[in-house]
Amino acid sequence: MDMNLLLSALFIGTFGFGFFIYGKKMQDLRMLALGLALMIYPYFVHSMLALWLIAAVCIGGTYLLSRFGILDAS
Repeated sequence: MDMNLLLSALFIGTFGFGFFIYGKKMQDLRMLALGLALMIYPYFVHSMLALWLIAAVCIGGTYLLSRFGILDAS
C-alpha cells in the first residue's frame, strides 16, 4: 500500500470519527451514518482518486441534501 494512500485513509477516517462522535452526541442519524461510512470505506478502496472522490461525494451529498431540506435533522 502506498504511503500517501495510507495517510489519506487515516485522514478521511479521522474526519469520519469526528462526524460519528458529533452525530452520536447530537443524536443526528445522518451525521452518524456519514461518520460510519467515512471510517469504513477506506478499508475497501485502493485508489487515491476513488478515495477522495467518495469522501467528497459523501460529505458534499450530505451537505446538499440537508441544505435543501431532503434530510431533516428533526
